[in-house]
Amino acid sequence: MSDIIPDDKTLRDILSNSKTIALVGHSDKPSRTSYQIAQFLRSVGYRVYPVNPAVVEIDGQPSYPTLKDVPEAIDIVNVFRRSQYLDEIVREAIAIDAKTIWAQLGVSDPQAAQNAIDLGLNIIMDACIKVEYLRLKIDANS
Repeated sequence: MSDIIPDDKTLRDILSNSKTIALVGHSDKPSRTSYQIAQFLRSVGYRVYPVNPAVVEIDGQPSYPTLKDVPEAIDIVNVFRRSQYLDEIVREAIAIDAKTIWAQLGVSDPQAAQNAIDLGLNIIMDACIKVEYLRLKIDANS
C-alpha cells in the first residue's frame, strides 16, 4: 500500500467539486515544484492557501503556519512534505474537517492513509494533482 489512487470517477468528482486547496509545504521559490503546482492550481481556478511556517508570504499572499490558521474551509489538503510528516498532517486535516488529503509524488504513509479512511476522508498518495487534473481533462471553472 505505497500508493493510493482512487478510480477516475472519484478523482474527477474530487477535482471538479473542490474549490479551496491548502498547499502544505508551499515554497516561495519559483524553481520548486510546490510553487509551480500552486501556480497551476490557481491558474485553473482554485483558491490556494500556502501553509508553511517558515514563510510569511508568497507573491503577496499570506502563508499560514498550520492548517488551522487558514481562514476558510478547505476541500483538499495538498501535501508537499516528506512521508514522515503525513500522519501529523492527516490529523490536522481531520481537525479542520478537510474532505481530501492529496499527498504528492513520493509521499505516502499507510498508517496515515488508514487513519484518514477510518474517518471518512478521501486520500490520494504518491500522485501529482496537476498530472491527474490534466489527464482527466477537468474544468474547475465549470
